[in-house]
Amino acid sequence: MKKILTYFLTILALLSCRSEAEAASPVVKTGIEVLRDRGFEGLVGKRVGLVTNPSGVDRYLNSTVDILFNAPGVELVALYGPEHGVRGDMYAGDKVADSKDPVTGLPVHSIYGATRKPTPEMLKGVDVVVYDIQDVGVRSYTFISSLGLVMEACGELGIEVMVLDRPNPLGGNKIEGNYVEPGFFSFVSQYPIPYVYGLTVGELAVMINEEGMNRGQKGDQKPAVCDLTVVPMEGWERDMLYEDTGLPWVLPSPNIPFKDTPQYYAAAGICGELYGFMNIGIGYTLPFQVFGATWLDPEALKTRLESYNLPGVSFRTIWYKPFSGSQKGQLVKGLQYFFTDYEKARITETQFYVMQAVAELYPDKKAFDVITGYGLFDKVCGTDYVRTKFGKTYKFSDIKDFWRKDEDSFRTLSQNYYIY
Repeated sequence: MKKILTYFLTILALLSCRSEAEAASPVVKTGIEVLRDRGFEGLVGKRVGLVTNPSGVDRYLNSTVDILFNAPGVELVALYGPEHGVRGDMYAGDKVADSKDPVTGLPVHSIYGATRKPTPEMLKGVDVVVYDIQDVGVRSYTFISSLGLVMEACGELGIEVMVLDRPNPLGGNKIEGNYVEPGFFSFVSQYPIPYVYGLTVGELAVMINEEGMNRGQKGDQKPAVCDLTVVPMEGWERDMLYEDTGLPWVLPSPNIPFKDTPQYYAAAGICGELYGFMNIGIGYTLPFQVFGATWLDPEALKTRLESYNLPGVSFRTIWYKPFSGSQKGQLVKGLQYFFTDYEKARITETQFYVMQAVAELYPDKKAFDVITGYGLFDKVCGTDYVRTKFGKTYKFSDIKDFWRKDEDSFRTLSQNYYIY
């Protein structure tokens, strides 16, 4: 009997410690939760449009669509589907079609297909457009491009925009990469900002608005400035990664399944645009977290990368068979990598050092010699300088100063728009 009592007392003590630890851990409220706590201030009595996807949820996984649809005094009248669709039923790159939401019956207007900027017809009768999508903190992710085009369209028509803020999973301090250069703006490089920009989506929206960063206007016409409101989070701090927030992670797109995947997306996504060069885990269980090929010697690649003494990153050898894609069912050999000191790591530079190591070990497998096209690579880099300069020697040192040249100036600029 005494043993049983001791056992239960031990369990209770452990549960108590766990509860105290959980109570002490940071808890972040997202914009949608703060908006609800405020009685949907700014939306009551208005006809509302909503740009969202499955990542637009509260901490209990209730969809922002359903929250606003059932909110007292709020009339949700239209939904707008970015890449992957409002309910996440479209795969990466698939065009989103106009449709009707099966749950609410509301019209869904596509802003990732033939139309990317909402037309006046799509916005007819709408007083305010709400945006609620989990960002990943990387310039090439298309949701922030959709946000800018929504802001531009609403500004032209005098329609309010409300951004419900969410955490930047890369934190609020990490800034890496060069600005987009003239001639290289695109839907994956919409703004003159670094590749990793260290702002929440709400902070970025204010910067876009105040700095006139929206593009697409003709002639000397200035980009439309919209009537913008950001509903801030509560409890978020700049040094937080997503795991620190206490929030559930809902994948914003199919290949961003885990809360730390955005770190690896930033570290391998540019390399992933070189189709035919390396497998980066798309089609396997580790998207963006591996570099592999059927012809590779993993040990040799590991040794070469470790010789660079890259701060904050470690490698392990791995063998795997992708479930889909061009290498489906083939044995791929390579490296899985981890950020062991995220603060010190230069995450975006990892992929360039991998390309350097491959060029040194396999001169006949150099990145730009084996690919079928480099258009998207230049677009996500925001320049062709990275490719043309790096492609001559495959030494990151040749582009290091260029890649880092705009970071200090952007940090100074972006601090004007910090909410947290």
